[in-house]
Amino acid sequence: MKGTVGELGEFGLIRELTSRLTTTPAVRIGPGDDAAVVAAPDGRVVASTDLLLEGRHFRRDWSTAYDVGRKGAAQNLADIAAMGAVPTALLLGLVVPADLPVTWPTELMDGLRDECRAAGAAVVGGDVVRGDTITVAITALGDLRGLEPVTRGGARPGDVVAVTGWLGWSAAGHAVLSRGFRSPRAFVEAHRRPEPPYDAGPAAAALGATAMTDVSDGLVADLGHIADASEVRIDLRSAAIDVPTQMSDIGKAVGIDPMTWVLGGGEDHAIAATFPPDVKLPARWRVIGEVLPCAVARASAQPQVTVDGAPWAQAGWDHFSGIEDAQ
Repeated sequence: MKGTVGELGEFGLIRELTSRLTTTPAVRIGPGDDAAVVAAPDGRVVASTDLLLEGRHFRRDWSTAYDVGRKGAAQNLADIAAMGAVPTALLLGLVVPADLPVTWPTELMDGLRDECRAAGAAVVGGDVVRGDTITVAITALGDLRGLEPVTRGGARPGDVVAVTGWLGWSAAGHAVLSRGFRSPRAFVEAHRRPEPPYDAGPAAAALGATAMTDVSDGLVADLGHIADASEVRIDLRSAAIDVPTQMSDIGKAVGIDPMTWVLGGGEDHAIAATFPPDVKLPARWRVIGEVLPCAVARASAQPQVTVDGAPWAQAGWDHFSGIEDAQ
């Protein structure tokens, strides 16, 4: 489609975006009214929201609008899955400059739609506003289907720590892109379009997971949230954590220990959970550590997540740490 957002106008843009959407049985009223209506058979709605700001979370020279749509939907839908819920719907708030080509927001919507389809959800509405910097605000909804939500606060000493999904792939892809390369393609694509294991969240809840999170800020950092909320300590076994050969090759090429990406890199949106030790886990789950009692008071500066019994120095992603690289 030719032209700019300004030439198309607000309502023309809304018509163009909503015309690209599909629906699901959970959507009772979709885009076009004052608000959407989404079925919530469980009676409880799981909700999560997130922002993507151009220059901070994505760069247009690294990612297409379609990539940004897939990634933006994935990081929110993964939060729903990490509560043990099934994603049902997504709402979009979009800020764009008037001179932006119309193809950018339409391709963004295509990405959002397709990622929702992969998770079994649908885009049900939103808003568009004119602004100087592209900002994508997303709210995702989910249904617990009769299960209790799995929070960060239920891990108990003696539980095992397990993970499913990719670890470190997005960070490795970011390292490749930041050095001006576009390959190995699998890692670059993992950064542009993460692939969360959506079905693993509700499945883990059904298996009896005691605590759960998606890996958005880094494995150690996100498990640290579980350790803090549960008032426990977590120790990881490095030998149990897979580092693909090609990731090791990238690490050698750029002078970075690939374990830095696996333990400290985020945005893969793998699912990490704790389980009672007697739970028989499917093959997709890799047991990588254990939950231990807190040896010190919570106010202590002692790390709550260790690797092979020792502190891991690198922190995970923090939006206020001063890091300026687009993720």
